[in-house]
Amino acid sequence: MAGTEQMGEPLFILKNEDKYTNTTEVKMSQFILPCHANHCGDLNVGQLLKWMDTTACLSAERHANCPCVTVSMDDIDFEHRLSVGQVVNIKAKVNRAFNTSLEVGIIITSEDPLSGKQWKVCNAFATFVAKGQGSGKVQLKPVIPQTSDEQIEYSIAAERRRMRLHHLETIKDLISSSTIQKGPDLEESQYVVPAEKTRVETVELVLPPHANHRSNTFGGQIMAWMESAATISARRFCKGHPVLKTIDMFHFRGPSQVGDRITLKAIVNNAFKDSFEVGVCAEAYHQESWDRKTHINSAFMTFIVLDKDGKLSMLPCVNPEPGEGERRYREASARKKMRLDRKYIISCKQTEVPLSVPWDPSNQVYLSYNNISALKVLAAKQNWVLNCIQSKAKLFTLEEDQLLFFKAEMSASANVKQVFALLSDMSRRHEWDIHYQKFKLIQKVDEDDVIYHVISPSVNKDSNFQDFVLLASRRVPCANGDPYLIALRSVSLPAAPPTKGLDRGEVSCAGFTLCQDGDAGTKITYYIQVTPQVLPYITRDITGLSSDLCKIIEACNEFLEKNKDTIHLVI
Repeated sequence: MAGTEQMGEPLFILKNEDKYTNTTEVKMSQFILPCHANHCGDLNVGQLLKWMDTTACLSAERHANCPCVTVSMDDIDFEHRLSVGQVVNIKAKVNRAFNTSLEVGIIITSEDPLSGKQWKVCNAFATFVAKGQGSGKVQLKPVIPQTSDEQIEYSIAAERRRMRLHHLETIKDLISSSTIQKGPDLEESQYVVPAEKTRVETVELVLPPHANHRSNTFGGQIMAWMESAATISARRFCKGHPVLKTIDMFHFRGPSQVGDRITLKAIVNNAFKDSFEVGVCAEAYHQESWDRKTHINSAFMTFIVLDKDGKLSMLPCVNPEPGEGERRYREASARKKMRLDRKYIISCKQTEVPLSVPWDPSNQVYLSYNNISALKVLAAKQNWVLNCIQSKAKLFTLEEDQLLFFKAEMSASANVKQVFALLSDMSRRHEWDIHYQKFKLIQKVDEDDVIYHVISPSVNKDSNFQDFVLLASRRVPCANGDPYLIALRSVSLPAAPPTKGLDRGEVSCAGFTLCQDGDAGTKITYYIQVTPQVLPYITRDITGLSSDLCKIIEACNEFLEKNKDTIHLVI
């Protein structure tokens, strides 16, 4: 039994009290029947993936006004299991459209129809490409966000896209630079399972019910077959009832059609204390060339095993096959580290993790993503209160969830590209900002991310100077109308340990957004989430006890005016 919500239901109320409905939003509710579940009565994850893909694809096609095909589905973390008799609710809407692809956000919740209790199951982001007549791609119309929540998702979608494009590169870099080279310590384990005993290979014939009207196989069907093969491999390994917890990104490398044979191959790559990874790939043998196969998808699925009390069970070791098996074994360890980094940096609430997250090459992409997305979320916040006007700047504050945020707005008579080049060069900030008294470049990560060590004088004469280790991330606009961004956050790394005689400070989120203002001007907005270390600097100015910020703003304008003609960069 399934239902799709009607388009007429008002989902948001705009400020002018007009009713607003996001035309791309699709809601589907499915009653979980025994035919959807495994022998334990839990919803088959493959079935859930098919429902997710169907809902997301409909949302994409509503925006594109033409057929769409699945390109990828981001990493999925399942927070709860679903059982027969419950209702699964899936909501999907287009967050942003790029040139020929678009991102669809998916939220899955479940409810008990008897008690009315609801809980979150997982969320995901899927990428689709619009397909017109023939084999050509379709140029998509832009998404125009209407609410603050839509604006946040629209803004961060560009950063998520950047992270997807670097996904495989990040894995390769981690493996090449990783110290994870050691094999399993088989002597210390009482129970070892040879990897070859977990190998699974199965074949599926693509039939018309598995495909759309153009005979292309549904992405959700491929993902469901992959999950089934991975689960068989998992059962052979644990000799029990494995529970799927996470799926690394599905990425479709090519299409398949009705009449093709899809070969699914799965094997356990590595086992940890209470979880293990199964690698699975899908290959297509096409009708016109049975002797040639095409790799169309691969994913890595992490399983756990629960005992009768619902607690995590200890797992045996895996003895990898020589050669390729040992490579997969090491890569599985690296992927586990990446999953922990991703969860630690991106998924957790800010109050649950320290501000200065350890930096290393494996979490570089996630820290950069978090740095930029945190600034975008801060810039999208509403209900700012104007505290005062100093010189050429307006100073605002916002209190939310026992946190204090600060914003300063000013204008400069320089082109936005010139301002971006000057302000993103942190090595020159001491020329106009007295808080950056001493400066040292620690590491240039790449063209967009640099780590600095900054020493700042204390507000109180009797206090020690403070130092900060800051990751500076910059971004040029992804599309017309997007701002230039310069984001700052604290990180920690061995090359910059705490210094004797200095109080180590932390910055959770700070930075600039730069927008073109007229033909030759730039609107500059500075944001910061106030932490105890920077609170005295902010409150003294907004209460009128100090004019430091006023002097810094004036110095910044003079710096930009003086140096704008020295910048001749094509950004």
